[in-house]
Amino acid sequence: MDTPGMKQEDAATGQITAAAARVYEQFFVPALFGQFAPWLVEAAGIRGGGRVLDVATGTGIVARAALARGASVTGVDINEGMLTIAREKAPHASFQLAAAESLPFEDNSFDAVTCQFALMFLADRGQALREMARVCHPGGHLAVSVFDTWENSPGYRDLVPLLGEIMGDAAAEAFKPPFSLGDPATLEKVLREGGLEDAQIIHKTGQIRHASMDAWLDTEIGGWTLASLATPETMAALKARAPEVLGQYRNSDGTISFEAPAFFAVAQV
Repeated sequence: MDTPGMKQEDAATGQITAAAARVYEQFFVPALFGQFAPWLVEAAGIRGGGRVLDVATGTGIVARAALARGASVTGVDINEGMLTIAREKAPHASFQLAAAESLPFEDNSFDAVTCQFALMFLADRGQALREMARVCHPGGHLAVSVFDTWENSPGYRDLVPLLGEIMGDAAAEAFKPPFSLGDPATLEKVLREGGLEDAQIIHKTGQIRHASMDAWLDTEIGGWTLASLATPETMAALKARAPEVLGQYRNSDGTISFEAPAFFAVAQV
């Protein structure tokens, strides 16, 4: 929801303000999420038209990738802050406020359904997957992506303890939900709960790139779930400590880069 004062519990469920959504779109999309969207669209078999539903669409990154393939695209999200940006960026797609666990569409309404890096935030993951399968036409594909664990993710395995050191344990814990389905056994359990026992799980590795150390921290904090938990003082403390803790990810030109491992789960409905 687009609320002016996001609380810690909002961070744990991925809720961000419209202002943070703009930071997310401007910086996070080119730094990380944009590269995965065409891969997910390809995995879902979207190659030339068709009706596509993107669940928990965020700012519409995957929706735009599907539009580029000639698809007719609908995106849903429970976060109005995100949808505001999605509508601006992709006026030819249809975006509406809706929960993944209760999709407002008839059975077999879409040829493919996608969900990029959002399953971990959903209140009832199994029900959400069942809903995605319900609205997908028989023979169509359902494709979701999740991050590997934070411990297996370069950059984050050092950033999370730093957040705990500077902002406290609660902030570090609030940063972990995006990585909560990174264990394959956990992901497989969720897929079974959603009736997708036969889903193929594919490991994919992208690259995270930021212009500088400060840009990395500003993007991670300002464009994601901790946006309303950080003060100018904590940001200054993070940036002062970061070169010592995170310096291994800085290149000779001052840019930041490291691998972003993820899993794709693809099922034919």
